[in-house]
Amino acid sequence: MFGRLNLLLIIAVLASGLVLVRSAYEARRLFTALDRAQAEGRRLEADNQRLQAERHAQATNLRVEQVARERLQMRAITPAVTQSAEDHGPAAKSKSGPAVAATAGGTQ
Repeated sequence: MFGRLNLLLIIAVLASGLVLVRSAYEARRLFTALDRAQAEGRRLEADNQRLQAERHAQATNLRVEQVARERLQMRAITPAVTQSAEDHGPAAKSKSGPAVAATAGGTQ
């Protein structure tokens, strides 16, 4: 009877030892995965801050003006290159036509 009880206790101790080793291994594995995920999060946060700074630098007025000059070949407005346009469409006639006629008719 004591032999069987001892054998049963030895099996229980071995089983609990195996479970303890397995849980310690699993805890180490999960801690390593957590550490890697946190490092990746810090790296992504640093990339995000760098990209925000680059975006801010690209959106400055000087940068926009430089891109407009280089890529779009735009230049500053001067009176020499300024052109005016007159609207001769039907909307322009209907706006100015009756007003001019009424003014001209009232003064005569």
